[in-house]
Amino acid sequence: MLLGTVLVLLLLGGAGPAAAHAGLRSTDPEDGAVLPDAPGSVTVTFTESVGLRDDSFRVLGPDGHRLSIGEAGRADGRPDTAGVTLPDRLAEGTYTVAWRVVSADSHPASGAFTFSVGEPSVSAAEVDTGPAEDPVTGALHKSARWFAYLAVALLIGTAAFVVLCRPRDPAPLRRLAVAGWWTLLAATVALLVLRAPYEAGEGPAAALDAEAFGRTLTGRPGMLLLARLVLLVPAGLLLARVSRRPRRTPWVTGAGAALSVALALTWAAAEHASAGSQVPLAMTSAVLHLLATAVWLGGLAALLVGLRRAPDADAVARFSRIAFASVVVLVVTGAYQSWRGLGTWTALNGTTYGKLLLAKVAAVTVLLAVAALSRQWTAALGAVTEPGAPDAPPPLRRGPSVPAAAVSVSDVRTVSASATAAVSGARTVPKAAASGVEAVSASAAGVRTVSAKVTSPSPSPSRAPEPPPTAPVPPEPAVPALTTRTLPAPATPAVEPPDTPAVEPPAPSPVKPPAVKPPAPPTPPWEAHRRALRRSVLIEAVVAAVVLVITTVLTATMPGTAAEAARSARAGVLPASVTTIPFEAGPGRGTVQITLDPGRTGENSVQAVVYAPDGSLTAVPELRVTFTLADQGIGPIEARLVDRGGYWSANSVTLPLAGAWTMKATVRLTEVDQVSEERTVDILA
Repeated sequence: MLLGTVLVLLLLGGAGPAAAHAGLRSTDPEDGAVLPDAPGSVTVTFTESVGLRDDSFRVLGPDGHRLSIGEAGRADGRPDTAGVTLPDRLAEGTYTVAWRVVSADSHPASGAFTFSVGEPSVSAAEVDTGPAEDPVTGALHKSARWFAYLAVALLIGTAAFVVLCRPRDPAPLRRLAVAGWWTLLAATVALLVLRAPYEAGEGPAAALDAEAFGRTLTGRPGMLLLARLVLLVPAGLLLARVSRRPRRTPWVTGAGAALSVALALTWAAAEHASAGSQVPLAMTSAVLHLLATAVWLGGLAALLVGLRRAPDADAVARFSRIAFASVVVLVVTGAYQSWRGLGTWTALNGTTYGKLLLAKVAAVTVLLAVAALSRQWTAALGAVTEPGAPDAPPPLRRGPSVPAAAVSVSDVRTVSASATAAVSGARTVPKAAASGVEAVSASAAGVRTVSAKVTSPSPSPSRAPEPPPTAPVPPEPAVPALTTRTLPAPATPAVEPPDTPAVEPPAPSPVKPPAVKPPAPPTPPWEAHRRALRRSVLIEAVVAAVVLVITTVLTATMPGTAAEAARSARAGVLPASVTTIPFEAGPGRGTVQITLDPGRTGENSVQAVVYAPDGSLTAVPELRVTFTLADQGIGPIEARLVDRGGYWSANSVTLPLAGAWTMKATVRLTEVDQVSEERTVDILA
């Protein structure tokens, strides 16, 4: 119960903002920018390539109404950008842009930003971008993805176990592979149906929208799911053929290997490996990683089923070697994928992806420790189940059933003795029960006939069968003939007897020998090893289920490289680019908001807006801003601000060095009232 709760929490607890893999790198115009002229378009740049939707952009005007915009497209053909054209002659005020895209690894991302044309509005229009995914739809989608991972491991791993380990009795394993095939089919159909509401961030009921489902089938994730369904058709036919004719042939093995690689590609092309750097190498690594996982974990399930019977030491030893090779592949490919996904050591404990990766490494470490214990039990089991070892398990019998002639002679003796006892009992029957004696004699003869049939598989039809020489039956003594005499008729008139059937005396039941309970056979030494190995394999399977859950959540989490890039983009702009300075001079007071873009060394632009205490815009006669780097003796460098009618701006201010600059703002309210305030801003290289 506790394990199930942990699995559910791990699986469903991964839904959240970090689940979107495409991080926002920048927007054009910048968030909160005040522009003198209306832009012709807006562009959003991400940390990786993204897919566009028909409703990727919504633009709300200062009055809160949605504007009519163009179709979403790319900026300069770059796959990591999304943009849309805006209407001509935008009115002054603040505009809100809401965006929603699908990252290259099939996960949705959404957000919003604002910009102002001319004088900013008192307040921006509120837009509900909603969560990146609906909680119910996200939970169902993650559950279906976990079942898909589990099913492909059962399907590929069980098939590999049968082909490579060659167990004596593969029939139960074929049933396990069929279960994996059906589960993968159902999970893939569920993922395809849930795709449209998952991308749109809507509830499961949106899956009934035929138009949205049609768009899903033409999108990249939907096409990969369709390809997976198509590949399951030949996989099912191959599985049915092997079930009818289990003979292994090279073409069957080759076809199974090709289908396994193709199925793994449908995962690699839809997840982390398909985006970012080194895509061909990353996809190759992802395919090998998934196949090694399936061979190991699916083989564990097959081994667990096989250990329910007498152990097959050869198959167990072969799987031990195959599992070791799979672990080597997992370590190499996993190390590469971790390096590619993290990028830096700080992302290991500074991002959700890194923390989940640490949890997966810990779970795999436990799995390897249990696997080492299983290898010890495998060696012990092989030592006691060798053909020459004492108390080795009997070989599996595949011949026809034992014929009737193979019944032991002791059974015949028992039946013959019972018949003899029945005959001897017949000698003491009184004359009045002569008919019963005849019945007993006939019964005894029948018993002897049965005994002869058991001991001789082909009796001669011309004469009665003879008892076996080891169990001779003494000849039946002749029963003396019964004499009859005529009695005088009674004096009374004859009365017609009632029409009732005559009751014959019951035949004596044969004498049964007392049942003797045979002694329980001693437990062979290999039985204890089999049980110990099965327990350790069961623990491996449970830990493997936890690893699959963590993997499912990990593949739904933004990689550390993308998270660090998005964080760097935010850190590089927000702290140094937007500074709010309160001021008070004589009877006047308020705040001035200064935006420095991009807040790095080199050329920057400066925009300043003055607000009254109630938050409304206010005009001032003069506003000056200077920058000084005292440690290097640079400055003050003045930003030559121009009054744009509601805000002040300077198109070019050059800051030559990175460091902590002192920004000084001087606000003049009247001819005699002015105030100067200083703030420190960090200029990045």
